[in-house]
Amino acid sequence: MKISTTPPRGMRDILPQETEIRDFVFSRILETYRTYGFRHIETPALENIGLLTSGQGGENEKLIFKVLKRGEKLDLSGQASADDLVDLGLRFDLTVPLTRYYANNRGQLPRVFKAIQIGSVWRAERPQRGRFRQFTQCDIDIVGVENELCEIELLTATADALLNIGFQDFVIRFNDRRILTDLAGDCGFDESAFEAVFITLDKLDKVGVDGVRKELEANGHPADAIGKLMTVLAALPESADHAAAKAALPATIRPELFTAVDNVMDAVVAAAGGRYRIVFDPTLVRGMGYYTGQIFEIAYKDYPFSIAGGGRYDKMIGRMIGTDVPACGFSIGFERVITILQEEAMAADTATRRLALIVDPADSPAAAVATANDLRAQGYAASLLPRQKKLGRQIAALKEDGYDFFCVFKPDSAEQAVEAVGTG
Repeated sequence: MKISTTPPRGMRDILPQETEIRDFVFSRILETYRTYGFRHIETPALENIGLLTSGQGGENEKLIFKVLKRGEKLDLSGQASADDLVDLGLRFDLTVPLTRYYANNRGQLPRVFKAIQIGSVWRAERPQRGRFRQFTQCDIDIVGVENELCEIELLTATADALLNIGFQDFVIRFNDRRILTDLAGDCGFDESAFEAVFITLDKLDKVGVDGVRKELEANGHPADAIGKLMTVLAALPESADHAAAKAALPATIRPELFTAVDNVMDAVVAAAGGRYRIVFDPTLVRGMGYYTGQIFEIAYKDYPFSIAGGGRYDKMIGRMIGTDVPACGFSIGFERVITILQEEAMAADTATRRLALIVDPADSPAAAVATANDLRAQGYAASLLPRQKKLGRQIAALKEDGYDFFCVFKPDSAEQAVEAVGTG
């Protein structure tokens, strides 16, 4: 039987040129976050299926790659259902594993724990352009801080990371889930329907006000409640006017929530120094139901997706240890960032200056190695390559392969003349 050489559907091979860009982004993000006091951790690719299906992952729980039991545990004759054959699954995000990590290791962690995670996650969804079954997530989380200092650090650290990669003029959209809850209650929606209302409201930027109204009506929500919500949405300013947005919301919304929003907005505006913007958007929902407080995401130009998102999730860890622990996180859309870098040909310092040291097979390998080491000490990424018959054609091929310089090894020369690829 012939074995296919293509990757499984929804997964891909990443070639060296893209890998170098990914390494550049990874290193810039990691360096930036470390300056804010975050520490790099790792969690397993596999987690117990009970954790992954505990209700913390929302719709993602329907997309788990499940792993069969092994050995004696795999009894095909006596199992009642497919789920009985499974005990592990591939992680679908990094937040759920982090909550288990903290619950398991909290005795060895500081009271305020600041974590970086960058790694692959897997979702068994339908592959399409820009959407894969295996992709990289890049998270920072702060556990143990109750007030908005936590959100301020997450926002400014993530903004600095994007700036250090090369992004400019992006926009942070900011809201609070508790404001949404107060709004839904003031309009007259039943508390049990809040999440369904939020899921519909989350589609506002795609279907518009009329689309939201039609879906709420189709789902059987009270007409009076829908009407009040539509009145609020119509009153919201089209521009990013913080004060006008607050004024358009009902007076019943708790004032302390607006105070917390103001604190974050003021601090981030000061840190931004005009390099990026932050706007209060009371229609921002964020899809995950585990968010309990402030939520945020970052938009870039006219791209139809956010390039980062996150929020506060104060109840997740408590479900494991019986005591609520404040927690908040922000995730850069690593794959989306890579896509934009490639599409816009943004400058990425993909590291070292690549140099080909071309060696005649008759020359001494030991002397060539010594020369290559000297070039590496000068900051070149030097590769030893055998000289081909047609040197000009070889140099042209080196240029296509991404080499910046070449050097023809001369065993009788104390110094080697380095030339840029393509200059002759």
